[in-house]
Amino acid sequence: MRPAAVLCVLLLAGCAVGPDYRRPDIDLGAAYGQAAEPVDPTANAGWVQVKPGEEALRPDWWTLYGDNTLNQLMTGLEAENLDIRMAEARYRQAQASLQSARSGLFPTIGSNASAERSGSGGGSVEGREGGTGSFGGGPSNSYALSTSVSWEIDLWGRVRRSVEAGEAALRASDADMADVRLSMQSTLAQTYFSLRVMDAEIRLLEQTVQAYERSLQMTQNRYQAGMSTAADVAAARTQLENARTQVLALQRQRAQLEHAIAVLLGRPPSTFQLAASGDVPMLPRIPVGIPSELLQRRPDVAAAERRMAEANAQIGVAQAAWLPSLTLGAQGGFRAGQWAEWLTAPARFWAIGPALALTLFDGGARSAALAQARATFDLQALSWRQTVLTALQEVEDLLVQLRVMGMEQETQGRALEAARESLRLTQNQYEAGLIDYLSVVQTETTALNTERSALSLLSERLSASARLMAALGGGWDQSSARTNATP
Repeated sequence: MRPAAVLCVLLLAGCAVGPDYRRPDIDLGAAYGQAAEPVDPTANAGWVQVKPGEEALRPDWWTLYGDNTLNQLMTGLEAENLDIRMAEARYRQAQASLQSARSGLFPTIGSNASAERSGSGGGSVEGREGGTGSFGGGPSNSYALSTSVSWEIDLWGRVRRSVEAGEAALRASDADMADVRLSMQSTLAQTYFSLRVMDAEIRLLEQTVQAYERSLQMTQNRYQAGMSTAADVAAARTQLENARTQVLALQRQRAQLEHAIAVLLGRPPSTFQLAASGDVPMLPRIPVGIPSELLQRRPDVAAAERRMAEANAQIGVAQAAWLPSLTLGAQGGFRAGQWAEWLTAPARFWAIGPALALTLFDGGARSAALAQARATFDLQALSWRQTVLTALQEVEDLLVQLRVMGMEQETQGRALEAARESLRLTQNQYEAGLIDYLSVVQTETTALNTERSALSLLSERLSASARLMAALGGGWDQSSARTNATP
């Protein structure tokens, strides 16, 4: 009879109530729609379609820009960024929570030791018939030492579902940490690109200021010689001061970008400086795979999917509350009134036996908990689908942005050449006395705006490329997540 009972308990312990998790199906498409659009062969689209068997995006994706300073900044970001360190702390919290859930699979062992001296007051009373009686007694000692074992058999899989939920939460936390890291890397890259393009723009304006200073001097000389008017001198001075104002504005913006980089690196802004450079990072060709890769290679998508699995496991935990719980308990030890008798056979005591508990009425609390668990799963499933669709939209948007901006850069380059040629011809005409200086001012303003537009377009393309790297997952792969190891 006993073997049959043990076998029955083992069979019940192998069951786990609640639905087994299965990721819902979702239509992602076989390829990105923008990948099928024709690319101008004369323009750099900024990305390239990866063929089967080719290497996908690498985790250190920023090295594709070929900038050593950016590489060094990324190393500092990994070590000191406060958002990344907070994400790591949340990951350790999830590890501890999982370990706590796993502890429910094992028995709890406790011990207790006590020494007590007790007694009551003594005295006598006189009865109605004249007799007397005494009550109370002298003090007495009591010594006890015991050990207890309690183990709740996981008949219905409540603990196993809790462990399953904890493992899913840990993987979600790991993906969250990767998502924070990728977001900080993308932000740092975009800020750095803006700063480097601003360096180029400041250099352009400083050269422009020098040219305007020469133009002002030449106009003043011509005015003194009676070859120009006072209006020409005023126009030249206005143009020069406007250019100086623009330089100051760019220097202010550059300092703010430098401060932003310092905070990303976890440093006080006053202690961080980044020397100006004349080199702007090159625009790489980003390898683009297929949409289904986003389910494994985007950490925010992976985190949303793991939270859906966690919510599914919590349904089983809520359902197990409807079923009885079986606890095996045992206790033994020694109890005596004197030290000499403490460890003798008559002083021993023990108890062993199972306890079956079932909640009969709770005012609907279990029904509400189960309904809440199911609603939470539905919410997480919808959140996962929304995250996937948003990820697809981001990639498609950035693909078309980079492709079209590549063509814009081609036309912008031709416009810049024309503006430079127009400026050269206008300056020659002014020096020959054929036109007034106002025409030169207009042409120089057009040329400067065209130069700055070209730099602005380059900055936008670099920023879009960094965002595309992040939208593709930044080389992160769910299969290589460190939560594969048991904490």
